[in-house]
Amino acid sequence: CPRRVLLSTALNADLSKELGAQAPLGFFDPLGLVADGDKDNFDRLRWVELKHGRIAMLGVVGYLVTYAGVRFPGAEDIPSGFAALDNLPGMVWAQMIATWSMMEAANQDQYAGPWGTNQNALGESPAEFKGDFRNGFIDFGWDKYSDDQKMRKRAIELNQGRAAQMGILGLMVHEKLGNVDQLLPPHF
Repeated sequence: CPRRVLLSTALNADLSKELGAQAPLGFFDPLGLVADGDKDNFDRLRWVELKHGRIAMLGVVGYLVTYAGVRFPGAEDIPSGFAALDNLPGMVWAQMIATWSMMEAANQDQYAGPWGTNQNALGESPAEFKGDFRNGFIDFGWDKYSDDQKMRKRAIELNQGRAAQMGILGLMVHEKLGNVDQLLPPHF
């Protein structure tokens, strides 16, 4: 049966050796999202995890900065946390949505079109991995690292993103519980 052959080859991917399968949990997939061993699906989910981690890192920093009382000029009266959502003027919402759209368009591999389409004449992507947005432009010494150092740096970013996701979730939960001031001193 051709279907059996397809399934058996999909199970050959050993995802326990992939980036992010680290101590103390090792390869952790409690929902069975990649139980079939589909490497393409795993890579997509790893990219989503990396992206959400980067956004969560920005979210934690933004939450802490606004909680400390730092504001842009003209926004001194806007509170921090969830209370800010009800106090933002319409034009600020429009500016935020435009900024998010621009960031989404700019922060991708410029050599490959979105969602796997390639509609440009830039040629093959120089990206070493999904999430590598240097686009042949900016380096900061990355090319001088050995392959082991690069994997270590990527693992560090992945772990920091995981911690930030838990951190922003914790801040949001404690704000809704009304005890975030017990975690963070006022205007620390």
